[in-house]
Amino acid sequence: MIQLNARTLVRDLADHIDETVSVSGWVNTLRLQRKMQFLVVRDHTGMAQVTHRRDGGDVEVQLEALNPESAVRITGRVVANPVVKLGGVEIVPESVDVLNLAGTPLPIDENTGLEQRLDWRFLDVRKRPAAQLLFAVQTTLEGAMREYAYENGCTEMHTPKLMGTASESGAEVFKLGYFGGNAYLAQSPQFFKQMAIASGIDRVFEIGPVFRAERSHTSRHATEFTGIDVELAWITDVEDVMVFEESMLAYALKKVADAHGEEIDRVFGITVSVPKTPFPRVSMAEAQKILRERGWDPAGEKGDLDPDGERAIAAHFKEMTGHEFLFVTHYPASIRPFYHMRPQGEPDVTLSFDLLWGGLEITTGAQREHRYAALLEQAGEKGMGTESLQDYLDCFRFGCPPHGGFGMGLSRVLMVLLGLDSIRDATFLFRGPNRLTP
Repeated sequence: MIQLNARTLVRDLADHIDETVSVSGWVNTLRLQRKMQFLVVRDHTGMAQVTHRRDGGDVEVQLEALNPESAVRITGRVVANPVVKLGGVEIVPESVDVLNLAGTPLPIDENTGLEQRLDWRFLDVRKRPAAQLLFAVQTTLEGAMREYAYENGCTEMHTPKLMGTASESGAEVFKLGYFGGNAYLAQSPQFFKQMAIASGIDRVFEIGPVFRAERSHTSRHATEFTGIDVELAWITDVEDVMVFEESMLAYALKKVADAHGEEIDRVFGITVSVPKTPFPRVSMAEAQKILRERGWDPAGEKGDLDPDGERAIAAHFKEMTGHEFLFVTHYPASIRPFYHMRPQGEPDVTLSFDLLWGGLEITTGAQREHRYAALLEQAGEKGMGTESLQDYLDCFRFGCPPHGGFGMGLSRVLMVLLGLDSIRDATFLFRGPNRLTP
């Protein structure tokens, strides 16, 4: 890595004993004693102690004027000192450049609640090693998924986030003005992925923003999040899609474990394990049967798994198999989109799945219906007019191949991976029904 302006990172100080270095970062803490001045400077790689004996000079004056979180550049000699807990080294300063003096008092501290921390997210991320690690893990995870996708024949696409018509039923979409007309924010790249398949692009991969106009105030919902989407052409059945996803996750989690496993264990108390493939699978009908035998949904009225049901069926299979992942398959057609394929002779069931990790749904996927006549029929069953869908439907009139895919929520994956309580903590700048700032 290129170091600009001869900057030395904190993590590298031990390699520069008895050398003069320049460290740039923020003031973490100050202890200004009668004879000595101590400062802990922090950059994105760690913290280092700066030790100065008062002498009435410029360094003393500059240190005395500092506030916590001020941006500084410290130039000085690196000295080995086994008493110092921060790496056994300290910096004896020769000059202190105050690059930006922080205001006081700070609006958040270690006792501040999540919502107020989100109001000051830049300070929250800067001050907390756990938040810094989160985004390092996110980078490794995304990079590994891209790497796997590339190695397995995927073409990365960038689909529009503005749509001229509301997708699917028109529910849960954001409407906005567009040159005197209306546009809608895409709640999924689904239709565009399928258009790419119809274009002859064999395998499609995208990481991008997804928008959902849901008034959900849960720990797992957001109105804008990053989706990881894959679509695969020429599949034999939906099993091909599940095999691709479980292999991709195993590959990516191994990369995370190799790069960050020790630090995740130290900071979050979580052991990153690489899942074995194949993941367990259970049909929705069988999952409901198992759960109802254990007291879930005693009235037998629920067509879908609620969060309690998802947690319970995942816990059951973890007890039975030791596996934290579970595919729930064959969802009822009544609760799935019109474009999910249905098995021959079973019109009430879809060739679809959700992937649960630790009892939390992180993925929805399916084999898509690629036959034009069947799509028209299934859209009609859902009460959907075909006029607004014509651009989409046209893709299936001229030889679209069998295909299927999935969409995964990045923040939900990070939630489970790092044991976080809320999707708010797994997102840089969270967007929800009551939050549009910062």
